[in-house]
Amino acid sequence: MVFESLLDPQMAESHPFRMFLIGFFYASVGVVLSMWIFRQWMSLVMVFLTVLASVPLFYNTLKFEEAKDKEILDERRLLKQHGKALFFMMMVFIGFVIGFAFWYLVLPEPTIQTAFEAQTATISSINPATGKVISIETFMKIFSHNMSVLFFCVFFAFFYGAGAIFILAWNASVIGVAIGNFVRRGLADILTKMGFLSLGSYLQVFSLSLLRYMTHGIFEILAYFIAGLAGGIISVAVIRHDFASKDFNHIIADSLDLLIIAIIVLFVAALVEVYITPLMF
Repeated sequence: MVFESLLDPQMAESHPFRMFLIGFFYASVGVVLSMWIFRQWMSLVMVFLTVLASVPLFYNTLKFEEAKDKEILDERRLLKQHGKALFFMMMVFIGFVIGFAFWYLVLPEPTIQTAFEAQTATISSINPATGKVISIETFMKIFSHNMSVLFFCVFFAFFYGAGAIFILAWNASVIGVAIGNFVRRGLADILTKMGFLSLGSYLQVFSLSLLRYMTHGIFEILAYFIAGLAGGIISVAVIRHDFASKDFNHIIADSLDLLIIAIIVLFVAALVEVYITPLMF
């Protein structure tokens, strides 16, 4: 497989910022190929192709991180090593988001309606916290929903290895469309008020849109990656029959630590989404 030979976890951990470009490239290839071959089902096929390109790297990363569990017994040092993988995974995810947002902005309107149909429907069905009303009910609703997504990340990672990447790539496509919508509305408002658009206008609106959705989103996605890593490490250990070895207890303990950290980060994400983001926007 070409993608498998191009990247490996050690290279990704050594050059995490390059992984942003890799994520952008994977998402772009997914959009272009789905538009060319599967236009009628673009909104789902583009995500599938993005995931297909990413699976070799993410699965090899799970194996690489599981091997660290056997070599490193100090939990603090081990979590620090996992942090390297999580960082480059986040860079890939941000590349996905910017890639999908880019194509949402540059494609013609008729194509957008077909290309991002499923993502647009998903956004329309979501009722985010808006305004300046702070509600504990809203917080519990968002946190419980995010916990269900986290559960599916663990579930997919455990049973499908790198399967959690599908949920994350899908979320990246939805966030990318939301950012694209925000940018389009912002540029339309500027054009109405000023009568022209400058490069500064584009940069201002795009930066504001990233801040709007990534203020809490960065915590959510990090939590999902941590949970996916926990489930994936156990999955690899089981596949390798490590459950019969003395290292398996250490692997389970490390995965549980990761899962607890993921829940804490997700709790923080819900706090930011309900109590901070609405006050900023």
